[in-house]
Amino acid sequence: MPASQEALEPISDDVLVERLRGGDESAFELLYERYFRRISVFVGRRIDNRADAEETVQEVFINVFSSIGGFRGDAPFVAWVFGLTRRTIANHFKRKRHPTVPIDETSDETDAVHPACTSATASPLEAYECSERAARLGEVLDAHLNEEQRMLFRLHHLEERPIAEIARQLGKSEDAVKSNLYRTRKVLLAS
Repeated sequence: MPASQEALEPISDDVLVERLRGGDESAFELLYERYFRRISVFVGRRIDNRADAEETVQEVFINVFSSIGGFRGDAPFVAWVFGLTRRTIANHFKRKRHPTVPIDETSDETDAVHPACTSATASPLEAYECSERAARLGEVLDAHLNEEQRMLFRLHHLEERPIAEIARQLGKSEDAVKSNLYRTRKVLLAS
């Protein structure tokens, strides 16, 4: 292959990783350029605050650089990078300080807890983990279940309709609905 054509061929991730492990900083720059946009979009969809998202993206690449020795090559490099990105986002939410609520000096101790603090709202980490699980569940629903199974799952688990009502609506026996829901849950749990 002529040298000019070699220069036009993209360098594989595996080659760049080996060069980076050998101390070639330009290999890191190429990996950074290759994945920066994808990682930025991924992080930006999960962290609403732009400054926090930008900081997290930079932390991801610091983690890539410092952890490159741990990349075994069992999976594609891109999968490893996105796994590292997910862990970095989770760590961001774990260490994010929650806002404090000042105690009103005029109230007594029993009234000191602000109503917002006693609500059952999810922490940022819990919200992130929930959205990740929901996204994976949606992918599995689309990829591995037929239309009837998706409908049964929606009716019973999301709309919380009783099996007897679903069976009447679909003109099926309750046992048939239960059996199909069982198979649906089995597919979801296996994925």
